[in-house]
This record gives sequence, C-alpha cells and structure tokens, in this order.
Amino acid sequence: MAPRILCVAEKPSIAKAVANHLAGGRVNTHAIPGNPYVKNYEFDFSFGQPWGNCSVTMTSVIGHLTSVEFTSQYKKWQISTCQQLFEAQVITSVDKEKEAIAKNITVQAQYAKALFVWTDCDREGEHIGSEVRQAALQGNPRLDVKRAVFSNTERAHILRAAQNPVPLDERQVNAVAARIELDLRLGAVFTRFQTLTLQALGGDLADQRIISYGSCQFPTLGFVVDRYFRVKNFVPEQFWSIKVMHHREDMDVTFLWRRHRLFDRVTVIVLLERCLAARLAKVIKLQKKPTSKWRPLPLTTVELQKLGSRFLRMDSQRVMKIAEDLYTKGWISYPRTETDQFDRGMDLRTLVEKQTQDNVWGAHAQGLLNGGFRQPRGGRNNDQAHPPIHPVNYVSPATLGDEDRRVYEFVVRRFLACCSDDAKGELTTVEIEYGGETFFANGLLVLQKNYLLVYPYDKWESSQKLPQFTVNETFEPTEANITDGETSAPGYLTEPELISLMDANGIGTDATMAEHIAKIKQREYVMTQGGGGGGRGEATARGGRGGRGARGGRGGRGGGTAGSSGSVQHFIPTTLGVALIEGYDSIGLDTSLGKPFLRKEMELKMKEICAGTKTRNDFVHETLEQYRHAFIRTQQQVELLRAVYYIPNCEQVTTFG
Repeated sequence: MAPRILCVAEKPSIAKAVANHLAGGRVNTHAIPGNPYVKNYEFDFSFGQPWGNCSVTMTSVIGHLTSVEFTSQYKKWQISTCQQLFEAQVITSVDKEKEAIAKNITVQAQYAKALFVWTDCDREGEHIGSEVRQAALQGNPRLDVKRAVFSNTERAHILRAAQNPVPLDERQVNAVAARIELDLRLGAVFTRFQTLTLQALGGDLADQRIISYGSCQFPTLGFVVDRYFRVKNFVPEQFWSIKVMHHREDMDVTFLWRRHRLFDRVTVIVLLERCLAARLAKVIKLQKKPTSKWRPLPLTTVELQKLGSRFLRMDSQRVMKIAEDLYTKGWISYPRTETDQFDRGMDLRTLVEKQTQDNVWGAHAQGLLNGGFRQPRGGRNNDQAHPPIHPVNYVSPATLGDEDRRVYEFVVRRFLACCSDDAKGELTTVEIEYGGETFFANGLLVLQKNYLLVYPYDKWESSQKLPQFTVNETFEPTEANITDGETSAPGYLTEPELISLMDANGIGTDATMAEHIAKIKQREYVMTQGGGGGGRGEATARGGRGGRGARGGRGGRGGGTAGSSGSVQHFIPTTLGVALIEGYDSIGLDTSLGKPFLRKEMELKMKEICAGTKTRNDFVHETLEQYRHAFIRTQQQVELLRAVYYIPNCEQVTTFG
C-alpha cells in the first residue's frame, strides 16, 4: 500500500492550485465538516526518494490557526491590573472559528506518514506552518514534518518544490512567536490604560470605544503628526536669484545662477549690478556627454505599495490584496519579498516570451528576445526566500477586472523594463562667467527611450535645445534680472512617503506596513485628503525685477502650494491622533512611544533570532523591560497625557483651513 502524505497550504486557493498541478488534473475533492471554504483534495503523486509514489491529501488552513490571550482573570479592563499584564500568564489555543479546520488536519494526519507544509515562505508563513504541525502531531506524533519551498504557483516550480522539501525553520517560528506575545502584552497594557484614562475625560472621548495602542501603529501615527506640525509651523522665507536670458538662432536660452539663490536682497542687487556693468558674458565651459536614465530595479513589496499608491490610485492595502489574488491565480510570483535582484540562473527570457502575445506590450517583449534583452540591474537586498515580484504566466488584461488589470499590467511593465536597456541621451552644458558670477544652461536630447517605451511611469523628456556656443566667445545677454520667491511648506504626508519612512525606520515588515496604515485610519487617528493640503516642493518663484531687458514683474509661479496633482491621498492627523503623540512626547520618556526607535530595535532583535544570535526568551525579556519602564513613567505623568487632549477650545486638527 502506498504511503500517504498530508499537504497543508496557507489558504484554500493555494491548496487547489497545488493539488491540480501535482495531480495533473486527476483530483477527488471532498468538503470538510464545519467549514465551507476548506476542501480536501485526494490524488497520487511521486515525491521521489525516500517517499516514492504516494497517496496525497491536500488541504489548507485560512491563515493562523491559533491565537494568544490572557487567562480569564485578566479579561476585565481595570487600571489597577494594567501593569500586571507584563508578566501575566498567556495561553495559546485554536481560534473557535478555526476548530473545524484544525480537527480536519488532526484527523487526516492519523493516516499519513509525513506532513508537507505549503504555507508562504516568510516568517509569518513559517509560524503558521508550526501551528499546522501542532495540529497534525496531535493526530500522529510519529509524523515526519517537512515544508515545501516555493515562491509562485507555476506548475514546474510547484513540482520542484514538492520533490525538494526542507525542515521548518525553528528560528523564524520563534521570532514570530515572540512578536505575537509582545504585541499582545504591549497592546493590552497601553490600550487599556489610555482608553480608561482618556474616556474618563468625557466629551467625544466617552464615545470612543477603544483608543488602541500598537508598537507599529503609534510610530506610524507619529510620522503623520510630525509632518503635520512641520506644515503648520512652517515660516516661509523670501529669497532672490539672478536669471540670465539670451536669444540666439531663434531660440531663447535661460542661464541659471550657480549660487541658486540668496536670502539677502541687497546682496543680490549688488551682484546683478556687477553683471550689468560687465556687459559681456564669456563662455568658460562647453560640454557634450552621453547620459542615461537607468531602468528600474526589480520590484519589491515596498516599491509595489509605494508606486501602486502613486500611479494606480489605490491604497497600499488594496494593492497588496489584488497582488495576492493574482499570485494565488498563478499570474504573478509571491508578492511579499524584500529581494530586488534576480538570480543569474533564473530563466528570465522564457518569462519575457510569455508576454509576446499581448497586443500592447507584446512587441516590446519580442524586441527583447530579438536582441534587446539585458540582465536586470541588481539592488542590495536579498531575503534569500523569494525573487522579486514578476509575471509568471500571461493572462489577457481584458479578462481581468479593472483593478486586477492595472496591478498585473504594472508588474508586467516593470519586469519588461528591468529586462530592457537604459534610456540613452546626450546632455549639453554651457557655462558662462558674467560679472564675476557663474551661470549655466543644460540641454537634454533623448536619443533612445528603450525601457521608457514599455514603462510609462517614469518620465524623461528632451529639454530646451541649445544654440551653438564656443568656448571663450563673449556675448551680451539679451536679458538679466532678479527673480524672487519664497520657500514653501512641505506637503502633508502621502502614502508613498509614509511607506518610505516606515521602511527606512524598520516599522513593520513589507508584509504588514499596509495593515498598520489601515489601522490608524480605522481608529480615526488620521484622516485622508485627496490632492492639496499644504505646500509642495521647496520654493515658490515669482517673476523678474529690473535689469537688462527686463519686462517688469511678470512670470510664472514655480512650485506653489496646491499640493500634488491627481488623487494621491494625504494623511492628516485628527485631534485625537495629535493628542496621543503629543501626550507621550510631553511625558519625557527616554524614547517616546510615538517615535520609531523602540519598534525598530524589536525588528532588529527578531532578525537576530532568525540568525541564531539571540534567543526568544532574551528578546521578550529585554523588550518587556524597556516598555515596562515607559509604562511606569506614563503612569507617574498621566496628567500630562490628559492635559494635551483636554484643552478648552482646542483647535480641531481635522479642519483643513
């Protein structure tokens, strides 16, 4: 009798896809008692040595099977028991709604010789795999446990993964287990404390059911509040600059000042008068050189979220949901990856060939196969688990829904751009000396668009065309005048900017950043506003003043305060959001809970667990002691936390005047 192998995936769609690939379509499907979404798929497959030909049952979980909670004596919320939660007993149990799924695994394991875990190959997936293992071992303690390593659901890849299993990574399991425990303890301590404390103030807060705290959630909010105050407290400064114009060969050339600008008007007037007194300008440098715009790096999760928010007009959580759907359907690779370099041994040309049938980008893909293919640039990051996000199979965009189509098209175009040549151009620079001051003009001529032909999300256009100049020639500029302007406030934080800050400061992982952003919106700590809202860019420039050939005060505005165009969302903190961050900042903690440093340290220590240089127990103990100190200080200074919110006639941050 052939041995039986139990295979368990992280979600039903992956179980179905893997089963169909391994079985070659010859599958018997059975419903399980108690859950309408999970199915058992039965088929035969040869796993190779040492298992050989086997009978297989493929099933799935739906995310985590278990959760961690306090014992019943700590279920009631009381200020007096908050500090006890740092060391209170916690228990791990199967979620009630997942009991039928866990029981199915336990029952199926009774008949199996081995368990193959098919959860996602990241830290979270490794921990879910350990939960599956626990349920299976209850049914069969002698079970041999392995995990399949895969990053997409393309058939050949799945077959290789099935025949080359590896052990579960216990270090990753321990890192996630520690993080789960810390999230429970820290979230419970501070959420209960601030909810009970602030609700007692009455008013709007009395209706706020939960004023939650999270060690990633608060630093994320802190970034939004910090930018809000930078906008609110910004004081513009006026500046002045000199611009030189020259008309030659029916072309108007603008020479920009090497000093850029000065904040002293009198000094700029004196320098302009020197220029005018000199009368003649001399060409001191003429340079023509080839230039390039580099093709993009291979796509990571963070970049997908940032660029999806910017170009696809979706929030990061929605982008990731769609990307995961495209992955489970077999169209793209696993969308949660930090890797921005393709392995040299990966057959990228075959992936390009699959895209040649498309009516829009197929011709570009064919051009790559006809000699235009270039090995993609390599970034600095490799998580050693998954390749960059890329298309695995071709699907006609016309068969996809609008949002699915946009995300799939972006992934395909990004991949083809990576495999294309850099854009090529010629940059001409003319530098002049005029009255002891240096001015320059640049002219860019785009010669070959290359990757830009398939990647419209980048822009690189030819600029002003320059007439003929020669080194050491002199000429009398047509016009020279002073321009003035003022610095402008930064804009309120956009989602791409927020994701960049979270990534740079180690707040969350590529897999969880979108969830943290969604949480601060859900808790009404921030609001989103389309377009405008604060300044954008660095400066607002106004027209010319006086000087040779000047035509008065006309001229366009450069910069401005209208905010970014389109529908990119800006985050603006609510009164409650500002009060929470300001409150904890005012307490005078060594490291404020609204700053990213404590959470960043947690992420680094989790990586140490994965590397085997720190134990789970040491990590939990060290982190709890840091936060215990912060909590005791918060208790002692609780009036400061109350005072920041409870100010009569307090300005309502949510009015965007």
